Amino acid sequence: MSSSVPNTTRGPSTRANVPTTTPTSGPASSTPTSGPASSTPTSGPASSTPTSGPASSTPTSGPASSTPTSGPASASAAAAAAASASAAATARPADSDKLLTVRSVDLLKSRDGPNRREHHTDSYFSNNLIVRRGQTFQMWIELSRPFNRRSDNLQLQLSECSVVTTGIRISVPLVDVLEDNGWEMKIVEQKDNRVRVSVNTLASASIGRYMITVVSFSPKGKLLFPCAPNDLFLLFNPWCEDDSVYLSNEAERKEYVLNSMGRIYYGTEQQIGARTWNYAQFEQDVLEACLFLMERGRVAMTEWRDPMIVSRMISALVNSNDDQGVLMGNWSDSYEGGTSPTAWSGSGDILKQYYKSGGKPVKFAQCWVYAGVTNSVLRCLGIPTRCVTNFSSAHDTDLSLTTDIYIDEKLELIKDKTNDSVWNFHVWNESWMARPDLPVGYGGWQVVDATPQEPSQGSYRCGPTPVSAVRNGQVNLKFDTPFVFAEVNSDRIYWQKKPDGSFSQVSVEKNTIGQRISTKAVGSEERMDITHLYKYPEGSEEERIAVERASRFGSKPTLYPLPTDNDVSIEIVMVGEGPRIGGDAKLSIVLKNKSSKQRTASLLYEVLVMYYTGVLKATVKKEQIPVDLKPLETKTIPWTLLYKEYMNHLVDQGALMLTVTGRVNQTKQILATQFNFRLRTPDLIITPLEGAVVGKELTVKITFQNPLSLVLRNVLFRIEGLGMQSVRKIPCGDVEKLATVTLMEKFVPTVSGSQKLLASMDCRLLTQVHGFADIVVKAK
Repeated sequence: MSSSVPNTTRGPSTRANVPTTTPTSGPASSTPTSGPASSTPTSGPASSTPTSGPASSTPTSGPASSTPTSGPASASAAAAAAASASAAATARPADSDKLLTVRSVDLLKSRDGPNRREHHTDSYFSNNLIVRRGQTFQMWIELSRPFNRRSDNLQLQLSECSVVTTGIRISVPLVDVLEDNGWEMKIVEQKDNRVRVSVNTLASASIGRYMITVVSFSPKGKLLFPCAPNDLFLLFNPWCEDDSVYLSNEAERKEYVLNSMGRIYYGTEQQIGARTWNYAQFEQDVLEACLFLMERGRVAMTEWRDPMIVSRMISALVNSNDDQGVLMGNWSDSYEGGTSPTAWSGSGDILKQYYKSGGKPVKFAQCWVYAGVTNSVLRCLGIPTRCVTNFSSAHDTDLSLTTDIYIDEKLELIKDKTNDSVWNFHVWNESWMARPDLPVGYGGWQVVDATPQEPSQGSYRCGPTPVSAVRNGQVNLKFDTPFVFAEVNSDRIYWQKKPDGSFSQVSVEKNTIGQRISTKAVGSEERMDITHLYKYPEGSEEERIAVERASRFGSKPTLYPLPTDNDVSIEIVMVGEGPRIGGDAKLSIVLKNKSSKQRTASLLYEVLVMYYTGVLKATVKKEQIPVDLKPLETKTIPWTLLYKEYMNHLVDQGALMLTVTGRVNQTKQILATQFNFRLRTPDLIITPLEGAVVGKELTVKITFQNPLSLVLRNVLFRIEGLGMQSVRKIPCGDVEKLATVTLMEKFVPTVSGSQKLLASMDCRLLTQVHGFADIVVKAK
């Protein structure tokens, strides 16, 4: 994946071409009259102009409607010093004495408008405002008089529309400067009685449908203006680095979020067929159907912020086995009263039928239909998702993590005991997300399977299961990893009944389960084989270690030979503060033989680049190391990763993970360890050139050296502290490879005592570069 991502997380607030005109309102909204009716705006059709309800701008009862309010109004007054004088002057003193009424609101929700385009939601066939979390959107508010920044204030109130789940109430304050990752809004333009505000959303906010109310404050009181029926739809945001579904590659975002057509594979491993599937995630009523479905999951909307919880809930709700979900399964030859699973060619009709019937399960489905609908729902909600087909897919029914076939003395199948089965093919989904609930390294693609096969925690659902855990046999990690591991990498074991009634192994097939695991390639109609993501090459030492490691957690933990001794230990050691970016990374692998006998082994090490969320990006280097340990010997093996080997693979935060595995030949003991480390970035060196005195100019030198043999583009330094009221931004342009940059900045301290001066560097290619200096400022 590319580590370069378009700067789209700020949304339309940075654009200068947002329309500055507001649809005109009816006569009542432009000519106030006395009495309550004077503050009730009228409007045209909801699809093109702002709307309101009769009660939307009637003053609230009680003192709040006629006396100044505390809270937001006082916050506005405190921030007024920073507001521009020209904007404040637009409100005449006489106007400031009048009640501030919201006449109309334009959410700029048209499909070809800046909000929908910037948020990648212009494909949704809907006239609603659909935005993605962690990104700004804009709206126009028309008021009864010019807004006075000195005495007036505005606030948004968002409330979720669900009638089933626990309610959410969000207050969005008006601020002078928008900060990252928070609910707040800022006035970016003022024209007569109208203001254009930029609204910032939280990157971890709960997705869903929200009702918007604009609250206006003035010395005369507080008014509420509900924007109904113009609701806000908030989705996950794979374009936002702070969102847990962030995906860095634009081509993959287009494929796994925005592509409404896909390919689903079926057949056998020798005869793979493909069918095109219409996911229809942008069709009319599909988004509403998806949110309706989530409400039926009866999970509090506060939990809708987590893609792990949402995907697990959807895997249960797409089947109807225990919760009246979308689809009823049918694996018989009779489909009377419904539609044959092979007749479906898309998800749109299924979801709309379910939605319009009030939640009546649609007949009928098999695995590819479940997967197609799951893909549609999760893409619609903003989670990157793809359909995956596993050929020769095992169904383990007893948690043995093996596929068990039982035969009698005459070599005939014992049908009532052979409950495990192998499907010609099985289709599930993978969704992309961070997994902060697991150890680092297990984010990324997660198996989500809505086909009802076995219950999980009391409900027919499966996942999200980290694909990387399946590959390594780490079946102790949640969710449902043992079941998925058995589907792709279980051994098929034949058991024969003995005269005493017990069973013994007579044959083992180690490479028949989990073949040619397939998904649609990015940007083309070709099939992509991803078997290597689920398991190591069949028969390799790594693959056998994964199988045996997994079996220890199954219902037959002694199935494979246990090691005769565990007398060799392994650890990875880092000296000092660790490697620096731009240089070679050096670690040590330490093995201790606690036995009085010789031990030999072959170690496999693999180093991977990963995001700070624990999502793995790519393998950088992989090699084998033969080891010979004398009795009671401790051996230290130097390990080096050269700069030229990792320089083109780095991602944000410069994190890497070294995995070492192996097996002791004499005892069959499995050796395994992981070590996470980061490449340390250089500090900014801040040096005051003279003593600091209040009111006297102070010169400070800031030094930075580029540690990379690469040019750093569009470097920006940010300086704050030392009593400054705002951040000082210093554009530096490009910094040549290995070059040193020196800044000479002047400050005038305003407060005596011990102060800190902070500096940080903003650069896409090199992050986490910062520094500070403690400066004692003397009084005059």
